[in-house]
Amino acid sequence: MAKQNEPLVTHIYTADPSAHVFEGKLYIYPSHDLEHDGEDNDNGDQYKMEDYHILSMDDVDAPCVDHGEALHMKDVPWVSGQMWAPDAAFKNDTYYLYFPARDKDGIFRLGVATSKRPEGPFVPQESHILGSFSIDPAVLVDDDGQAYIYFGGLWGGQLEKWQTNSYVNDFVEPAADAPAIGPRVAQLSDDMLSLKEIPLEIQILDEDGKPITAGDEDRRYFEGPWMHKYNGKYYLSYSTGTTHMLVYAVGDSPKGPFTYKGKILDPVIGWTTHHSIVEFKGKWYLFYHDSSMSGGVNHKRCVKFRELQYDAEGNIIPMKPYED
Repeated sequence: MAKQNEPLVTHIYTADPSAHVFEGKLYIYPSHDLEHDGEDNDNGDQYKMEDYHILSMDDVDAPCVDHGEALHMKDVPWVSGQMWAPDAAFKNDTYYLYFPARDKDGIFRLGVATSKRPEGPFVPQESHILGSFSIDPAVLVDDDGQAYIYFGGLWGGQLEKWQTNSYVNDFVEPAADAPAIGPRVAQLSDDMLSLKEIPLEIQILDEDGKPITAGDEDRRYFEGPWMHKYNGKYYLSYSTGTTHMLVYAVGDSPKGPFTYKGKILDPVIGWTTHHSIVEFKGKWYLFYHDSSMSGGVNHKRCVKFRELQYDAEGNIIPMKPYED
C-alpha cells in the first residue's frame, strides 16, 4: 500500500514525478533512473534515463501500480540519449506525454508522444517540437481549454545557453546582481503538438516588484517548473538548484509575472529536487523525490508524496521532508 513520505515503488529507481488526476485515479509520470557507475557531474551525465514507466494509484492509500514501459528512446527517431523529467496532459480525447532528450547534436529539445490511455503506451512524433529547447516540460491546460508549456533547467539542462533564444555554447552567466534566468512558457497549439509562439522568459519578482537576482540562490529559478491553480491564482513552483529547496511564486496570469512567496519543501537527501502539486478528492498533495532508497546516490532516486496545505491567505505551509 502507498504511504506518505515513503517510496511509491522500490523495484526500480524513479524521480521527477508529474502527478495528475485522470479518469478518477492518480497517475504519476516519473523519469526512470538507471543503475550505472558513470561520472557524477554538474552537466548531469549521471542521469542516463532511457525510458518511462507510468505509475497509478486508485487512492492515496491504495497500492501503486507500475504499468511497465510506456516509451523508450529507441522508438524516438530524433533522440540520442537522456530522456529526463516528463509531464502529461489530456485534451482532444488524447493523452500527451511531453519529455526532454538530447537530439543527434547533443542539444536538449522537447518531444511529445500520444496515447488513448493515460498509462500508454505512447507513440512519439517523428521530430521534436519546433522551437523547443532545454528540459523539464510541465503543461497546464487552463480552465478555458488553452494549454501552456513551461520548461527550462540550468547547467545540464542548457537553459543558460538560450539567453538570446538561440543556442550559444560560449554563453556568459548573468552577474550576481543581474536578473536571474527565468523559465520559459509558450502557448501550445490546439492539437498540443507544436508551439503557437516563441517561448517567453517568465519574470519572477521579489516583494518589491524587482526581479529575483542570479546571486539570490535561495530564491532564484534553477529547474523543475510546475504550474497549478488555487483559488483563481497561478502558482509557479520550482527548484532553487544549488540550495536544494522547492519554492513558489504567485501571479494572476499563466505567463506571469510571478511574485515570490516562499518555501514549499526543505532540502531532501540527494542533490536534485523536482516535484508536482495536484488536487485529489478535495486534498492537495506534493509529489517529490529523494535519494533515500540508495543511501544518497544522486542518480538512484525514489518518488514520494505528502499532503500539502494552504493557510487562510493562500500561502503554502512550508514542510520538512522527514517530519510528518
